[in-house]
Formats: sequence, structure tokens, C-alpha cells
Amino acid sequence: MKITLDIKDSNYYTFLEFIKTLNYVSVSNTDDIPKWQKNEVLNRIKTTPREAYLTEEEFESKLDLRK
Repeated sequence: MKITLDIKDSNYYTFLEFIKTLNYVSVSNTDDIPKWQKNEVLNRIKTTPREAYLTEEEFESKLDLRK
């Protein structure tokens, strides 16, 4: 069985050290995002003009399907 955990950065290493002590647990660090996709996102961030960015309020209003 595999699980995914969301752990605060400040607790990550403590949790990781603890979980490694359990003999029935194996820890692997997988990166499911392909390198080409990461590069594409970085390129878009670099080439998008600042005025094209949305404020948090604008972003949330576009996501709000009730409006």
C-alpha cells in the first residue's frame, strides 16, 4: 500500500527520522512531475508580464463557480 502525506516543512525531518525507524516502512522520494513540464512552467513564469498576474481576490473570484 502507498500513501501520500502532507507535512509542514518544519516537521518534515523529524517525521522522516521517526518513520525510518519502523521496520515495516520504506521511504522513497519520487518526483512525478516530468522535467520538461517543470522547465515549461519556469519559462512561462519568466516570460509572463507582471501586469498579467491576478491578485488573490481576482483568482478566487474566477474560481468561484457560484458567481
